[in-house]
Amino acid sequence: MVYELTGSLLQTVRGALDPHGPAVQAVAKSFAPGDFSVHFFLQLAVILIACRVVGWLGQKFLGQPQVVGEMIAGVILGPSLLGLLFPELQGAIFPKETKNVLYTGAQLGVGLYMFLVGTTLQLDHFKAKAKSAFGVSAAGIVAPFLIAVLITPWLLTVPGLFAAGISQANATLFMGACIALTAFPMLARIINERGLANTSLGTLSLTAGAFDDACSWCVLAVVLATFGAGPGVAILAIGGGVSYAVFLILFGRQLLAPLGRAVEAKGEMSMTVLAITLALFCLSAFFMDAIGIHAIFGGFILGAVMPRGLFAQELKKKVEPLAVVLLLPMFFTYSGLNTRMDMVNSPTLLLIALGILVASILAKGVACYAAARLSGEDNRTALGIGALMNSRGLMELIIINIGLQKGIIGPTLFSMLVLMAIVTTVMASPLFELVYGRKARESGELDALSGGMVAGTA
Repeated sequence: MVYELTGSLLQTVRGALDPHGPAVQAVAKSFAPGDFSVHFFLQLAVILIACRVVGWLGQKFLGQPQVVGEMIAGVILGPSLLGLLFPELQGAIFPKETKNVLYTGAQLGVGLYMFLVGTTLQLDHFKAKAKSAFGVSAAGIVAPFLIAVLITPWLLTVPGLFAAGISQANATLFMGACIALTAFPMLARIINERGLANTSLGTLSLTAGAFDDACSWCVLAVVLATFGAGPGVAILAIGGGVSYAVFLILFGRQLLAPLGRAVEAKGEMSMTVLAITLALFCLSAFFMDAIGIHAIFGGFILGAVMPRGLFAQELKKKVEPLAVVLLLPMFFTYSGLNTRMDMVNSPTLLLIALGILVASILAKGVACYAAARLSGEDNRTALGIGALMNSRGLMELIIINIGLQKGIIGPTLFSMLVLMAIVTTVMASPLFELVYGRKARESGELDALSGGMVAGTA
């Protein structure tokens, strides 16, 4: 009897991660609701541990901010490393059936974080630096598309990079959008971790990065429309996004002011005000997601017009720890699960990947540096802007995943663009420290200016 009970117990434990639902078409067993819950909590635990360990190692030995460690941890947990070395273990922890659940959590995490970042945006700095911001934004869009015009005809001659039958115009637009992207969430994390959230350089970089990313998403909408999704996709995305942003800029502060007054009157943020604020965030993220831009822009734009002062301080105190520590790492892991680094597997393909990397750095980092200098910024500030704007991070992974899913690009070009995203992101922080941060710390300038939302440094 004891032997049978022990054997039954061991069998139950071994099958804890197996699906327990009824059979469905072509599958012996499907996932029951309890299976999703079991995997979700295990995934969260693995993600949190991996992000903290890799982030600590990156900070300790490479001088990288926590956010870069989280990005690398996401790739490690995916098929590029864990799935390559221990495919059964990786498949048991992250079965494909649970990816949609993780995706939803990832969108909540990154959207909520960008909402908090929006509340730190110093609009007075933007007004003072409007000329520079416009110049950097324009350069960050024009130069990448010019580079795309030059390299895309050559890339189209290589079999397997783009989908068969794609037009040169669509391929060029997609490549331009990929090169023009700035890692908006990661740019925000780097700026906040480096104490630049309340500086004119931080605000200028965030504003230019937001504009460049929004333009890239609009271009992607055009490509999807001409690639078969219909013109309504582009019209809804561009028209809806611009209309929503203009509405919030013109009327958002006045409409949301009562929330700030309620917090000031009570001396703290009540649960009711917090619930209203989070509901507004969810609606804003829903709208931008539904029209085809991205939830993060809904969060960021709404955060930018939220009341400041005690309201922003209370919101940060109540929401930031959970958003940064628990929710945001899901975003990095979900993207890492779609990344395969073993696709660039020949000298020719590696040479093409290096060419795309160099072209992307020239088109984004160098162009934004030159634009900042022409706009009147000093050399050190312009170098800092160029270093930050060149980072692409997981926004790049999002857009190229869409391109892969929609059949615009093939797995090989996808992997090359992943390589470009990782390299430009990893180089951003040390390059920024080299050209700007180190001297600013020596002079005491950076420490005196720090005071923004320092996320994930623990």
